[in-house]
Amino acid sequence: MSRIQGRFEALAKAKRKALIPYITAGDPHPSLTVPLMHALVESGADIVELGVPFSDPMADGPVIQRSGERALKHGVGLNDVLSLVTQFREKDKTTPVVLMGYANPIEAMGAEKFAAGAKAAGVDGVLVVDYPPEECVEFSALMKRHDVDSIFLLSPTSTAKRIDEVARSGSGYLYYVSLRGVTGAANIDVSDIAKKIPAIRAATRMPIGVGFGIRDAESARRVAQTADAVVIGSRIIQEIEAGGADSAVSRVKAFLKPIRQALDT
Repeated sequence: MSRIQGRFEALAKAKRKALIPYITAGDPHPSLTVPLMHALVESGADIVELGVPFSDPMADGPVIQRSGERALKHGVGLNDVLSLVTQFREKDKTTPVVLMGYANPIEAMGAEKFAAGAKAAGVDGVLVVDYPPEECVEFSALMKRHDVDSIFLLSPTSTAKRIDEVARSGSGYLYYVSLRGVTGAANIDVSDIAKKIPAIRAATRMPIGVGFGIRDAESARRVAQTADAVVIGSRIIQEIEAGGADSAVSRVKAFLKPIRQALDT
C-alpha cells in the first residue's frame, strides 16, 4: 500500500478530510523548503504538494509564477527538488509527498532517471500538468513500476469520457480544479463543486481533492463537505511572499492551523 492510499484510508476511518498544502521548492530560499515542509505537517497537513519550479507554468496564476521565478533565481532545478525531498525524509518517513509541475524538466532529465530518482528520494506521487492521461500511458506505467502514483487533473469542463479516462489512468487521488482559469484566479463556487463531484465519484473509488481558489478556513470547510481533500496553494505562497525568509515559516503555520481546525470541526 502506498503512503497516499494509506493516509486516505486512515483519514476515512477517522472521518476526517485531507489537508494538502502546496509550496514551491526553493521559495523564498532553498534552505527554507525543508523547514517549510515540516511546518506544514506540524500545522496539520496530511499530504505535501511540492512545486517544481518551471519558467512557463501555464496553469499557475501570478502568485505561484512569482514563487517559481524566485526559486529559479536560486538555480533550483528538478535534481535539487529531489534532494530536498530526500532531506525531508531524514525526519519524516510517513507524510506523503507529491511533486507538482510540468513535463519539460522531466523530459530534460529523462523519464527513467526521474522515476528512479523520485522513488529513491521518497516521492509518493507526481502531478504533471501538461501530461494528459492519453499522452502519458508509458510514463504512468513507468511511475507505477517505481511505486509512485500518477495524479491527474479534472476540471468543470471535463466530459464523462475524460472523467473515465482519468479514473482508469490515475492513482493516489484525483485533483479537481474548482474553477475555469489559473491558480488563485478567483473565489470558488462551492455549489458548482457539489454538482460535479457525484459524477466523478460514480467513475472512481479514488479520493477526490479539490483545489484552485480555496483561500481561507470557511471556503476549505465548505469544500470538504463534498470532497475528500482540500488543496491550498496560492494563499500559502502569499504568506511566504509577505513574510520573506525571516518569517515565512511562522506565517505559514499561523495561516494553516485554523484551516486544519475548520476541517476537523
